[in-house]
Amino acid sequence: MNTAATPPPGADALPTVRLRNAWRSSHPWIFQKLVEKPNPRPKPGALVDVVGVDGVWIGRGFYNGHSRIAVRILETDPALTVDAAWFARRIGDAVGLRREVLGLDAVTDAWRVVHSEGDGLSGLVVDRYADLVVVEFFSAGMYRHREWIFAALSQHFPGCRFHAFADEHVQKQESFDYRPWNGGGGDATRAAIIVEHGIRFRADPAGAHKTGFFADQRDNREWLSHRVAGKRVLDLCCNTGGFGIYAAVRGAAEVVGVDIDADVLEIARGNARLNDVRPTFIQADLFPWLRDAGNGGDRYDVVVLDPAKLTRDREQVIPALKKYLDMNKLALGVLRPGGLLATFSCTGLVSEEQFLDMLRRAAFYANRTLQVLRVSGAGADHPFMAHAPESRYLKAVVCRVLD
Repeated sequence: MNTAATPPPGADALPTVRLRNAWRSSHPWIFQKLVEKPNPRPKPGALVDVVGVDGVWIGRGFYNGHSRIAVRILETDPALTVDAAWFARRIGDAVGLRREVLGLDAVTDAWRVVHSEGDGLSGLVVDRYADLVVVEFFSAGMYRHREWIFAALSQHFPGCRFHAFADEHVQKQESFDYRPWNGGGGDATRAAIIVEHGIRFRADPAGAHKTGFFADQRDNREWLSHRVAGKRVLDLCCNTGGFGIYAAVRGAAEVVGVDIDADVLEIARGNARLNDVRPTFIQADLFPWLRDAGNGGDRYDVVVLDPAKLTRDREQVIPALKKYLDMNKLALGVLRPGGLLATFSCTGLVSEEQFLDMLRRAAFYANRTLQVLRVSGAGADHPFMAHAPESRYLKAVVCRVLD
C-alpha cells in the first residue's frame, strides 16, 4: 500500500476512518478492533478514505460499523476515485483475464467472472452461465453500489439475464436487506443450459444450491474423467451430478451418484438426459449408506467425495475435520485395491495442510495405504491474491489406494 500518499487536491470528499494502530499490511480487510469509531458513523457499505494512526492516507473502500470487517479496501492509488468508471475498469480486467489470458470461451460458456478478493472486488462474486449472469453479494458495500456493477457487467454480456441474491447470514452479518432487482432481460429464474468440455449441464440458481452450478470443479472433473473408462464409479454428495455425468460420458462401466437432497438429484437426472447417459442416482444419507455398502462388500474402482461446506465458524473447524475424517474413512472402505479416491473440501476455514492430515488419519483408521497423486484446487477463473489467501477455499486431493 502507498502509505505515504495523500488524497489528490480537489477530490470528492469522503468520510474518513482512522485506524487505532500502525498498519503494516496489504490485506484488503481491516477489522473492527483496529478502527476508531467515526462520528458521525457512515451507513453500512459507504465509501470512505482510510488514514493511519498518524493521519497518513492508506486507501479507500467500503466501511461497515456493523460487520466484523470494518473496512474492505478497494483502492490504494489516491488519484483514483471509486465510482462507476472504476467498477467498469476492474470488472473489465476480470473479464479480460478469463477471456484473453485463460481462453475460457473456447472451453466452456460457464465460468467465474469475479472472484471477490481474488479480483480486487472484496464482497462480490459473479458467475456466467451462457446468457445468465449470477451475482452474489457478500458485503453491504457491493450491494449498495449494485447499479454500477450491473451496468459494468452488461457491457461484457450484452442482453444477458441477471439473477442476483445475498444469503440471509450475509445480510445479517453485513446489516443490509436484499431487495430483488428487476434489471436485465428475460426471465432470471429460467435455468441456463451450459457446455463444459463438450458436456451439457443445466445451471439453475433459482432451484439449486448457491449459484446453480459449480464451475470451480471444471478442471478436476475433466482430469478425473479421463481415468474412469471401464471403471465402476461412485459419486458421493453428487449434487447435480457433475463428476458422475463426466464419468458416464467418458466411458465408465457404471456410475452411482448419492445425495441427500431430492431436488438436486432431479436436476442431476435431467443433466444425465441432456448427455444421453444413465447413471443411477440414489437419495440417501451418506453415512448409513456407506456403512451398509462397506459391510455388504460393495466395492468401486473410483470414489468421488465432494461434500458441501461444513462450517463458516472458526470455532467449528475441529468438528468439521472430524466429520471429514468419518466420511473419508467410510469412502475408503468401499474402494478396491488400486482404486482412486478423489476427495474435496470447500470449507475455506480448513487449510490444505489440515485436510491432508485428516486424510492421513482417515487412511490409518481405515487400514488403507494411500498414494497421493494430485493436490489441486479451483480452476484459474477462481484466482486468489498472495496477500489475501482467503479466496483460496477449495482443496482437491486424488489418491490411489494401494491395498
